[in-house]
Amino acid sequence: MPRLSCFPPVVSEATRTLVLGTMPGQASLLANEYYAHPRNQFWPIMEALFSIERGWPYPQRTAALLKLGVGLWDVLESCVREGSLDSSIQNKSVVINDFNGLLRDCPKLNQIVFNGAMAEQLFRRHAMPRFDKGIRPLEMARLPSTSPAHASLNLQSKLLQWRCISSSA
Repeated sequence: MPRLSCFPPVVSEATRTLVLGTMPGQASLLANEYYAHPRNQFWPIMEALFSIERGWPYPQRTAALLKLGVGLWDVLESCVREGSLDSSIQNKSVVINDFNGLLRDCPKLNQIVFNGAMAEQLFRRHAMPRFDKGIRPLEMARLPSTSPAHASLNLQSKLLQWRCISSSA
């Protein structure tokens, strides 16, 4: 199986909230866009929260998020995984992104929201122990995954929980 790599972060110096996934799925990797799978609910949720229309071109959607202070990235810089499911990630293959560097580049970042349980689990297990001493406190919240694989909650139920990012953006 090939090693998969994530995209560069979609952030700016004004980023206050960072949405962290685990690793882009196959549809996203092929499109070179975060949350590109047609049944992923991330962009419909952003449309409901911020009026960022899911039909806009990807650069326009990400620019609108950045204008609101919302950034996108993944916990994993790379991993070996068959398919798109987080549960298929080979644990020994994970390489964590440089969050110390990101926090230096984004001085206003104060909230991290995890797009699903695996993103939070990997971040807490692998990224937080590597934080530089004296790192500023960050508000963290796990939100239900927007992935089509997480079908136990409908869009409205997910949207209710995802509203926590609109208060900080």
